[in-house]
Amino acid sequence: MVSTELVISAFLAISLIATVVSRRTKTPYTIVLVVTGIILATASTPELAGVGQLFQNLRTEGIFVGLILPPLLFESMMSIRTEEFRAVSGAAIVLATGGVVVATLVVGIILGLAGLPTATAFLFAALIAPTDVATVLEVFNRTAVPSRLSTLMETEAVFNDATGITVLTVILSGLVASTSGLAILGVVGNGVFLLGGGVLVGLGVAWGARQLQREIQDSLSQIVLTMAATYGSYAVATTLGVSGLIAVAVAGLFYGNTVLFRIGRKDIEAATREFWSILAFFANTVAFLFIGFSTNILSLGGSVAFILVAYCVVMLSRAASVYPILSVPRMVVGGVPNSWKNVALLGGMRGALSIALVASLPSSLPGYAIVVNMTFGVAVISVLLQGPILAAYVKRSFGRQQTLPESGAAPS
Repeated sequence: MVSTELVISAFLAISLIATVVSRRTKTPYTIVLVVTGIILATASTPELAGVGQLFQNLRTEGIFVGLILPPLLFESMMSIRTEEFRAVSGAAIVLATGGVVVATLVVGIILGLAGLPTATAFLFAALIAPTDVATVLEVFNRTAVPSRLSTLMETEAVFNDATGITVLTVILSGLVASTSGLAILGVVGNGVFLLGGGVLVGLGVAWGARQLQREIQDSLSQIVLTMAATYGSYAVATTLGVSGLIAVAVAGLFYGNTVLFRIGRKDIEAATREFWSILAFFANTVAFLFIGFSTNILSLGGSVAFILVAYCVVMLSRAASVYPILSVPRMVVGGVPNSWKNVALLGGMRGALSIALVASLPSSLPGYAIVVNMTFGVAVISVLLQGPILAAYVKRSFGRQQTLPESGAAPS
């Protein structure tokens, strides 16, 4: 029996080594983590086996989504200013809702026409629809991209997690298979309830936290309050049957703009942001090691053809949603240059949420094995292939550009 202390030590050692390798090789940290996880998943030492078991225990939707994703969402959203959010909110929300639906339909229909059973094709399509922004933001941190582009990608990824889970729930419940108008209205109504309810819960919890914050005079209490707001908004939302991820995102945006950006004590603000930066770092570490440790290379080897076809279809579906949506006039204040659309395409990576969702599926579902292999394979290819391509494209396109003009036409 491996002690908890050894497992934690092994996890921290892996994190440190991956950080050093990332800096020395100038490779995104998340990519290093995935490769490290894949390599170490085959190791047989007790400590690494213990870490692997830790990730196996996380392979349920409730644990992973409820424990790891909230701090990532809160930390991301609390750093976005309201002005930046308003400038891109229309495009981000359309991408996160309509874009996810379009991507799901495109992937499901094409794979169905390619010979995959319809139920299997749409199940995979729903699992792979949500994008993961962690690798994208790390690439952005290495190059001075326009702040609104970063906000667009970040906001889309936050909201499409909730949409993706909603679409998957609908497909699993069999609602999509029904063609009755009543059933379709029920699906739409359920989605509105989940998303709208999440927004209301997030606003309510953040407002309550803001009132309590007025009595706080030290950084420790401030940090505890933000943690309570993060996990509290998620817990309240899920208890009420609405989207916990949306609640956390809205709470982070509201609290960050009404409290942290306006707080009088800058030492408290700095301490709070530093704490959340560290917490988000460890959450990201868990998320991407989770992908690596959960990937069975030998199992994927037997499904290479399916995985490659699925990846190409996923990229096609991303293009089918990104370019039409971002080409709509005034979708983003100041316009959307072509370089932004290309970044949005390359930045539509699939990651830990898809892995967590597929791990939560019952093995009795039809086509379960191929769905699992395609999801893992596409997620790994997405991170390992698109990450370096995106990094090279962003560096070439933006260089030292800091921000887009607040008004006027966007550059092409």
